[in-house]
Amino acid sequence: MDQNLDVAGRARSIEWLKSEVLDQVSRLFKAMWEGSTARITDSLSGLIASAYILGRRLGISYRDLDKAVEDKLSRLKQEGHQLEDQYRDLSALEEHIRKR
Repeated sequence: MDQNLDVAGRARSIEWLKSEVLDQVSRLFKAMWEGSTARITDSLSGLIASAYILGRRLGISYRDLDKAVEDKLSRLKQEGHQLEDQYRDLSALEEHIRKR
């Protein structure tokens, strides 16, 4: 019985985190519409934190997620992603992650 409660609790946590991600995206879009830098920053930070925690609840460690982000950036750079070609955004983010 305790194991069923744990599974149900984990499922509820995952569902809550999924709705939190959507809420943060909604808040981000509203903040962008309003042009509020403080609210944009708050929404983005909430979105990133929620994504990391959701990953953890799904069995992905923070370290593995960091590595996956690095790998994704490297792949996108090799594919000639538009944001890299025009602004070098991917390289800048990759360097930021490496320096942490």
